[in-house]
Amino acid sequence: MRIDFSSLHPFLDRYNGMTIAVEPPGTAKGHTMNALAPELRDGNVRHDWTRAEIGQLFALPFADLIFRAQSVHRRHFAPNEVQISTLLSIKTGGCPEDCGYCSQSAFHETGLKASKLMDVSAVIADATAARDAGATRFCMGAAWRSPKDRDLDAVCDMVGAVKSLGMETCVTLGMLTGAQAKRLKQSGLDYYNHNIDTSPEYYGQIISTRTFQDRLDTLAAVRAAGIHVCCGGIVGMGESEDDRVGMIHVLATLPEHPESVPINLLMRVEGTRLAASAPLDAIDFVRTIAVARIAMPKSVVRLSAGRDQMSDEAQALCFLAGANSIFYGARLLTTANPEESHDNRLLARLGISAMAH
Repeated sequence: MRIDFSSLHPFLDRYNGMTIAVEPPGTAKGHTMNALAPELRDGNVRHDWTRAEIGQLFALPFADLIFRAQSVHRRHFAPNEVQISTLLSIKTGGCPEDCGYCSQSAFHETGLKASKLMDVSAVIADATAARDAGATRFCMGAAWRSPKDRDLDAVCDMVGAVKSLGMETCVTLGMLTGAQAKRLKQSGLDYYNHNIDTSPEYYGQIISTRTFQDRLDTLAAVRAAGIHVCCGGIVGMGESEDDRVGMIHVLATLPEHPESVPINLLMRVEGTRLAASAPLDAIDFVRTIAVARIAMPKSVVRLSAGRDQMSDEAQALCFLAGANSIFYGARLLTTANPEESHDNRLLARLGISAMAH
């Protein structure tokens, strides 16, 4: 005889034939959101989060927050898969922006030498190697305030060539006009990365050469061109928890959630303004991942910069909290990243496999 457990207990849900508890009775008393599916309203993914609600998630006891994030994650993704991505700096250094965290800013003395835009052939060689190592997504970053049209020609050639390798494509080139976004779309670009970095309130402490609204305008141009949006931020820059709340609130209340949400831990680079920032507590970082997962349940949450500073245990908690992408390779633009062999061992220990393209 088959028993329908869902009729016996209102807190049970189903996943791949198994019955699991979605929210234990008595958890988070006084919490005002729907405990069974906080990411949904009338069956649809929410875009109407209030800042107070995001703050309530951050304030949950850690175990309750992780339980809730993992439950949301399992409703929308296979729980033991991550997407393997590779990020290549195709034009390094000399950027005219003053982002306080960035080793590539011309305002900082980091010892980094500026380089010209890479040849298309060299980029394709790197992309082929990344694909053969297991990456299904190839991201290209250029240290520009915004691309010149002549440079965009070469980038479009790169995008088309990487696309022909069967890989998902992403670029980050700074601010874009609507016309430039349309050209990138025509070249076959899948994703455009343009992070908001932090909350609107804290933004001015980090960057003065472009405004928060400038970033939103570029996101709007990308979305209007039909390109998927990759947009997240950086934590550990001296911001408060309320700033982390504000950052996620902005992302989660966009008309469409970014399909890709990278959460970066500050890489403290000597010579940058933020080099002396105090390290962020690992539990606070995991909380940020978990809240991003709940607030943007169908987005790929990318465990991005800073993994080189994290223990295996901290990364495991991030996967448990709903992160489902990592960047593969020993360099992440200009900063260190775990070796592929280390990542392979960690994923094998956790029983996590690479997501198919």
